[in-house]
Amino acid sequence: MSKAVVTKIGREKLCKAHAGDKTLPKIMYMSFGDGGVEDKELKKPVGTETTLYHELIKKELEGHSYPDVENQTTCRYTATLDVGECTGKYISEIGLYDEEDDLIAIRTFLPMGKTEDIPLTFDMDEVF
Repeated sequence: MSKAVVTKIGREKLCKAHAGDKTLPKIMYMSFGDGGVEDKELKKPVGTETTLYHELIKKELEGHSYPDVENQTTCRYTATLDVGECTGKYISEIGLYDEEDDLIAIRTFLPMGKTEDIPLTFDMDEVF
């Protein structure tokens, strides 16, 4: 089973923000790729990644939410591959990028085929 991994640069930014030495940049984009599987096995991100394994498209987020209103330690980011985007591709990885264009988190999963006429909406949770 794949889990999202916060990258090294994401952890460094959190550390410096908590210490008061840096302002944490906003998560702005979700990236989609087809490089999350190799030889029918999930690639397991380790956190040193600076890009997706094979990025196809990067899109501005549609929004975010806090799925547990009483325990707000998870932020859910949402983006959609629209009709006509990535047609015929098999999406197997997503990533969250901040406004400084740094990859903050990456997740791999089994491939999902994208048809031309059906949008696909993805959620990615950042859990603290």
